[in-house]
Amino acid sequence: MPDLLGVTNAVPGNDANQINRNMPSIPNDPRLQNAPDPTRVTRSDNRTERQDTGDPTGSRALRYDSNFITFLQRMSETPGLARSMTELLRTFQGTVVSSGMEEGIAVEMSALLEMLKMDEGEFSSFFRTQMQLGNRFAGPLFSILREAYGSTDSEVLRGNILQFLKRYSDYSSSAHVQGNLLRTLTRLTRAIPATYGNQLLGMVSDLEGKMSSGDRAGALKLLQGSIMPFLAGYTARTNDMGLSRALISLLALDVARYESGSKEGVMQAFRQLGSNPMLRSKLGGVSEVDLLRLLERSSFAQAAERDQFASRLADTAQRALRGGASAEVQDAFRNIVSAFLLNESVYMPLTHLALPLEWNGKMMFSELWVDPDAENNLKNGRGDRENVIRFLFKMDIQDLGFFDMVLTCQGENVDLQIYGPPAVTSFAGTVQGELGRILTENGLKPAGVQVQTMEKPLEISAVFPKIFEGENSINVSA
Repeated sequence: MPDLLGVTNAVPGNDANQINRNMPSIPNDPRLQNAPDPTRVTRSDNRTERQDTGDPTGSRALRYDSNFITFLQRMSETPGLARSMTELLRTFQGTVVSSGMEEGIAVEMSALLEMLKMDEGEFSSFFRTQMQLGNRFAGPLFSILREAYGSTDSEVLRGNILQFLKRYSDYSSSAHVQGNLLRTLTRLTRAIPATYGNQLLGMVSDLEGKMSSGDRAGALKLLQGSIMPFLAGYTARTNDMGLSRALISLLALDVARYESGSKEGVMQAFRQLGSNPMLRSKLGGVSEVDLLRLLERSSFAQAAERDQFASRLADTAQRALRGGASAEVQDAFRNIVSAFLLNESVYMPLTHLALPLEWNGKMMFSELWVDPDAENNLKNGRGDRENVIRFLFKMDIQDLGFFDMVLTCQGENVDLQIYGPPAVTSFAGTVQGELGRILTENGLKPAGVQVQTMEKPLEISAVFPKIFEGENSINVSA
């Protein structure tokens, strides 16, 4: 992370008392390493702390001058999710208990593979569920808020909208946050001495009971009034700077989210939105009761209730990484988890979906990247134009090969580019004709359909260059 304190080791021969203060100023002097730059926060000494400074070879050492650039670098170096997932699924086709694998992981993988066997109707339902799970801010209410945020110059209104979205995000993640709290506290009972751990274990049992009964206020009171003070007292008495400190930090963040995501907090944020005349007229007098009903019955909430794939995959990965599978399988799961964490990062202004399935006896894994506002028409004052939506499909089909497909849609006009193996591109004319026919039959106009042989897989940044634009990213400099 950036060195915010500016603490450095002493440099031999760099005694400030011996510096000749009468040296003339030389323009573009290469010895000046840290010239003032009004666009970023710089260090107070003459060091840049840029790990790639002066390296003409373009070293891949991590850069600490920009969190966003480091994130992009790690994303490009992360092994492909499609390759890891495809290899894992193929490995476990027809899984039986074998050496290097516990019985439990075989059962988990078999259950996961059974979920992926789909026909056309089942795939349509699975795809819609994944799309709904990929965007919790969908529906008329969020469309109104999105339009208001893009069209207003009021920082107060923008702040109120963001505050409501944050509270709704915490509210809709309540089950996940509760699970995090219980898991972290359980780990803490084992990370601290038994004399303290046994006392904490009793409070954890009480907390679990309150959460199970739906007593959110009682659970929050127990967390803030008993558990956190107990842990603070333990740290003050023991000065424990080990694992417990890291777990307590994680716990504090989840407690804050748990408090933020209460119904009362969501209602308070909604009342703040209603104080704006423009939003009040667009919301049409929606009451707080109506709002809660709307949020609880949203497409995201309903999809979350139906979805089992994500939880099944997480349970399987957890069992494998705890030693229930061979080293090769564990490496594959690490790559998958790492890719998911990066792809769902707050830095990424794109929607990302993963679609593994077995169709007609063949395993297929596909990644789908979506930019629902490729040209940002609303912000640039071109609301009268059709919005541009861009998709990137990455597909690995058993016995056929790897494909990249870029689809750009503006209204009814669709431009389609496909890059695939020679076994498919040798019939480019036939494929183009069939794809054009499919688009036309579904009410779309094929503006252009191209089928080419893949030379190398497309990079995300090549298809979606907006991720490098400053206004679409968060760039924290040291």
